[in-house]
Amino acid sequence: MKNVTITVDDTALEWVRIEAAKRNTSVSRLVGEMLAEKMRHDDAYERAYREWQADQRTWTSSGAPYPSRDAIYAGRLDGFR
Repeated sequence: MKNVTITVDDTALEWVRIEAAKRNTSVSRLVGEMLAEKMRHDDAYERAYREWQADQRTWTSSGAPYPSRDAIYAGRLDGFR
């Protein structure tokens, strides 16, 4: 692991110190965990986006008209009445 020096405003520093104390951890560890979580989130988003882009499905109706919104939801609403 590497040490890093960061610059934050006073409000953010106060918040992270309090948050670290609530979690019984150090500011350094908390910031590291937050960065790791951000990295995992971004990686998952990018992976899902690439999978979506690679999706070869076509959303066509083969010439048949699409059902109306009312027709789609008519059967679903019967169970709620």
